[in-house]
Amino acid sequence: MSVTIFMGLMIPFLGTSLGSATVFLMKKDMGRQLQRALTGFASGVMVAASVWSLLVPAMEQSAHLGRWAFIPAFAGFWLGILFLLLLDSVTPHLHLNTDQAEGPKSRLARTTMMVLAVTLHNIPEGMAVGVVYAGYKSGNANITAGAALALALGIAIQNFPEGAIISMPLAAAGKGKMGAFIDGVLSGAVEPIFGFLTILAVGFIVPAMPYLLSFAAGAMLYVVVEELIPEMSAGEHSNIGVVMFAVGFTLMMALDVALG
Repeated sequence: MSVTIFMGLMIPFLGTSLGSATVFLMKKDMGRQLQRALTGFASGVMVAASVWSLLVPAMEQSAHLGRWAFIPAFAGFWLGILFLLLLDSVTPHLHLNTDQAEGPKSRLARTTMMVLAVTLHNIPEGMAVGVVYAGYKSGNANITAGAALALALGIAIQNFPEGAIISMPLAAAGKGKMGAFIDGVLSGAVEPIFGFLTILAVGFIVPAMPYLLSFAAGAMLYVVVEELIPEMSAGEHSNIGVVMFAVGFTLMMALDVALG
């Protein structure tokens, strides 16, 4: 594995780690407005990345199918949705600002289930970066180093607020700041792991690249719609979440076009 690819896989993890480190600066609980703003920003980045960095390239790579060029993207997208639906159903987890755990009944601590919730939606992000770098490595998928870097940077940027969203509430709930930081870092560790596993399978991935790109898009959009948008819009005065969604979307769109 080249240094370029290794660094690309680690960039999103660095974003999560830096965001988790904000817990050491925390002097009070994270306010609801700030939570909405950070969640909205992360949602915007993920939606733009799903469209510009994953679904559009998937259809471009299927252009030889003519009017049926949407089929690989359609099929991969639904496989990604169903994959996350399955993970969501079999993993006990607890979303931010809720008291009702999801998934099978468990005796896991509340803080552990909060970390699992974030870990779940970091999996498709890691896969997304991995599949794009796998395409770049193959040289046969029309994916440039700039396009792959744009996706890695975009996910790292949205991982920063996500790291803060997991570590700061854990500290506010009574966990030590170092423990909250470590939990935040660990929640992001699945990204380079799943990215690396995707790279290892590069020989299989290249023929199925459009399906895998759209698979990652479907998995990420499942997370956005099922978790992030409800958190962004909960309660009154949620306009800040919408504005930050737009900021995140346009930032990721600009990165993809400028670097791709």
